[in-house]
Amino acid sequence: MKDTTDYLILGAGPTGLGAALRLDELGLDWMLLEAEDHAGGLATSFVDDQGFTWDLGGHVQFSHYDRFDRYMDLALGPDGWLTHQRESWVWIRDRFVPYPFQNNLHRLDPADRWACVEGLWQAVQALDGSVQGLDKPANFAAWMERTMGPGICDLFLKPYNFKVWAYPPSTMDANWMGERVAVPDLKAVMRSICLNQDDVGWGPNKVFRFPVRGGTGAVWKALAARLPAARMRYGSRVARVEPEGRAVHTEAGDTIRARHILSTIPLNHLIRMSGGWVEAATADRLVYSSTHVVGIGIEGQPPEALRTKCWMYFPEAHSPYYRITVFTNYSPNNAPRPGAQWSLMTETSESPAKPVDAERLVADTLAALGKDRLLPDPDAVCSVVHRRLPQGYPTPFLGRDPVVDPVLRRFEEAGIWSRGRFGAWKYEVANQDHSFAQGYECVDRLAAGAGPEAEPTLHRPSWVNGRRNG
Repeated sequence: MKDTTDYLILGAGPTGLGAALRLDELGLDWMLLEAEDHAGGLATSFVDDQGFTWDLGGHVQFSHYDRFDRYMDLALGPDGWLTHQRESWVWIRDRFVPYPFQNNLHRLDPADRWACVEGLWQAVQALDGSVQGLDKPANFAAWMERTMGPGICDLFLKPYNFKVWAYPPSTMDANWMGERVAVPDLKAVMRSICLNQDDVGWGPNKVFRFPVRGGTGAVWKALAARLPAARMRYGSRVARVEPEGRAVHTEAGDTIRARHILSTIPLNHLIRMSGGWVEAATADRLVYSSTHVVGIGIEGQPPEALRTKCWMYFPEAHSPYYRITVFTNYSPNNAPRPGAQWSLMTETSESPAKPVDAERLVADTLAALGKDRLLPDPDAVCSVVHRRLPQGYPTPFLGRDPVVDPVLRRFEEAGIWSRGRFGAWKYEVANQDHSFAQGYECVDRLAAGAGPEAEPTLHRPSWVNGRRNG
């Protein structure tokens, strides 16, 4: 089958749906191809054989955009959401410390507490109250050391960031952080220690919401259902992209030509599909980690220590996971028998620098949960699922922008606009709200014949993340 359209969207994740919803609002001609039989992409949810609902990782709904919030309200309505005050914690030295760790050092033993404060004091003295005239940190590890000092870095930040990113922080750039890493204020740290008070208010997700039913995927299924079914082609996996002819060829043998192609396909795959439009070796320079999600369904109710916690971070080497979500605390309906069952969802990163034995991962996870006192009764486990996401996180690797930005521009020369979590490869604007905005803003840019200024999310991440947007 051959076809033509003005706007062709590749992928029905948050970015593709953001683009499709905007195109439909504007009354423009468009079509969307999705390889799977459902919408959602990495924001999909699924139900296991025992009836437990799972996300593909620890997703929550918070936002930098009024527009995104309006669409979330539209998706599920006023009764479709639960709102939570974030309770995130770090499990370290056999105890829970509130997140951000560096703001709650009073929870540590005196020796660890002093090592962290001494290092932070040294860092503050070295900065002399100002960063003016200092060289840019060479990498993420150097930024951590300069900002936090050796105590906080050695105890928490370095081991944790290796576990979550699956690459040494010294191989990562320091430009991506923005609101992602809390920079401690020495006065606030000392106040917390002297008054023995937790400081937990930092961050954009301190209040978040979650669907009452269906997991995160319910949001994107609901929004996809609002779009004209005739324009949504599920089960259409892209095999090849022809930049010169602005054509997309599917595995089923269909060819679709378009005036504009908005691709949410991972950029490394798009490069390989494009027949040399971008040098194929460039795809191998794009660094990413894989994510293993292990879900544990459990009979009974969570132990008292977990009854109100949302998620927890794990820097220590004995556990394979870097984060655990008490998933039934997001919504009790994530268990088939709410109130009589509960669930934990663990995430473990993988890369060539941090290999994972997938066959042993479930057993290793269950053993670590017992050691961390998160699973008091192993016999109460009634469901276990394991999913591996080949591409979980786009890594902010050293020299990322000089690699990624020319590739994006090269595709734009052919009318192909690569956007989204892996389409644009910008972790700092890769949450659901950011991804949705990337699709929406790209359509606005193309429809108006505007320039990069019409896409602030992609081109001005720090500006977007530092304010409330329309």
